[in-house]
Amino acid sequence: MGFWIFMLIMVLLIPVSMIGFGRLFLKSAPKDINSTFGYRTRRSMMNMETWKFAHAYFGKLWFICGLILLIPSAVGMCLVLGKDVDTVGNVGMILVAVQMVPMVGAIFPTERALKKTFDDEGRRR
Repeated sequence: MGFWIFMLIMVLLIPVSMIGFGRLFLKSAPKDINSTFGYRTRRSMMNMETWKFAHAYFGKLWFICGLILLIPSAVGMCLVLGKDVDTVGNVGMILVAVQMVPMVGAIFPTERALKKTFDDEGRRR
């Protein structure tokens, strides 16, 4: 049971983090453009307007994806409650691998939206 609880926490960590950071970025981007915290790409760091746009867009995607991932992840772990350690570990690993797709995949539509909204100099089209 202890391993199942540990795996449940690990599996829910990504969706909960996406919801938390998504909400944070949606409400406000980090105050200064920096290379330490936030959505940091060449295009997003061009100026304050691209910085704020990227965080709002990325934050919305992460918030929505986190909410969508939360329920199936919890249900998936509930299905293996009481099963052997290998089954719990394998299901947990599969769930985390599936969660990584929208977590990392949110970069692509954000960059596309930045490219569509701003020119190569960071000026709004």
